[in-house]
Amino acid sequence: MTIPTFDNTIVLIPARMASTRLPGKPLADIAGLPMIVQVAKRAFEAGIGRVTVAVDHQDILDAVRAHGFDAVMTKVTHQSGSDRIFEALGHADPERRAEFIVNVQGDLPTIEPETIRASLRPLGDEATDIATLTVEITHEDEKTNPNVVKIVGSALSASRMRALYFTRATAPYGNGPLYHHIGLYAYRRAALERFVTLAPSTLEKRESLEQLRALEAGMRIDAEIVDSVPLGVDTPADLERARAILGNK
Repeated sequence: MTIPTFDNTIVLIPARMASTRLPGKPLADIAGLPMIVQVAKRAFEAGIGRVTVAVDHQDILDAVRAHGFDAVMTKVTHQSGSDRIFEALGHADPERRAEFIVNVQGDLPTIEPETIRASLRPLGDEATDIATLTVEITHEDEKTNPNVVKIVGSALSASRMRALYFTRATAPYGNGPLYHHIGLYAYRRAALERFVTLAPSTLEKRESLEQLRALEAGMRIDAEIVDSVPLGVDTPADLERARAILGNK
């Protein structure tokens, strides 16, 4: 059985210039560095494999390379991060050395390196196609918030579950914990190659959740349970929070 190692793993970080709520988001300054460079630093510190940023604009490409990280240009027209990283994989790894691909979102500048490392652990089970992360919901208002995606799963251990469904609804019903899905993914190469060939599925379109496409196609997704949700920078207020966090560090 092949397990993830530094030599057979690549971390890909999709970054797109267009953002309706925060224009030019990847280049926003956080503690003296562009946000996308802060994300690349966190991925590098995770130490799980080489790091490449998948960009759609020359300014992002130049900024990433100016700070010593690898970057590849991808199409502006991609509709999802998975499509962007698949194109980037072909550019960054034409020899097909990488058997495991970790997709770290480009708007997570404060993510802990250990959180990134945790995403690979479920792929130690050869039955798992895709790995992701989740955290137990502790704030009551998040349980009914449709912007907080929930993962309904079957426990495999105290720190891992097999995903049965993802939803914006409050689920599962009844007493017990609810889990917030964190949209960071680790793929077997074959799983990513299959996923990008699949058409959007019925439940995916209904819930507006891309990961349901994989479940509907019979792919297995396991989730590692972590301690906290990383800050995603989507608004000016989020950006100020990230600046405060990394400025203090």
